Amino acid sequence: MSDNRRQYGNQLYCHFVTFSCHRRRRLLDEEHPKRILLGQLNTQLQNRSATCVGFVVMPDHVHAVIRFSETGQLSRFIQHWKRLSSHAIRKWYREGNSAYFQNSDVPDSIWTPKYYSFEIYSVAKLTEKLEYMHQNPVRADLVQKCADWKWSSARWYLEKRTVGVPIGWVD
Repeated sequence: MSDNRRQYGNQLYCHFVTFSCHRRRRLLDEEHPKRILLGQLNTQLQNRSATCVGFVVMPDHVHAVIRFSETGQLSRFIQHWKRLSSHAIRKWYREGNSAYFQNSDVPDSIWTPKYYSFEIYSVAKLTEKLEYMHQNPVRADLVQKCADWKWSSARWYLEKRTVGVPIGWVD
C-alpha cells in the first residue's frame, strides 16, 4: 500500500492522533492502565524511531502528536500501540485489579477499531493542537491547571518536568 500523503522535505510534518476506548467507557480512570498505555507508547516510539511531540491520556480517550522519520509508519504504529496496550490492560482488569468491572465484565475490546489523524505542517498548527490537547483535563474538570494532570506532556512544556515519555519538539 503506498502512502500518497504529501511530504515537505525537512519541514514540520506531525500526526495529531486521537483514539477512544470502546463505547467511550472510562477504561483509563485508574493509574495502572494509563501506565501500561504510556509504556507501550515508549516501546513503539523506540521500535519505529519516532518522536512524541506531546500526549494526553484521558479517562476514555487518548491524544498524541507523533512524528516519524519516514513515511507510511502511522498505521502500523497505532495498530501495535493499541493492540499491545489492549492485551495488557485487559489482562490487568481480568486479574481483578479493579472494582470497575463487576462479575468479570471486562470488554473484549479496549479501543474502538478506528483512530483519527490530522497532519500538521506548521509550528502554528502544532502549537494550537498541543494547547487544545493539554487543556482537555481542565475542560473535563479533572484538574485546575493543565500542568497538574500527571498523564500529559503539559508538565514537560510548562515546567520542564519529566512525564514518563521522551518529548521532542520538532523544529
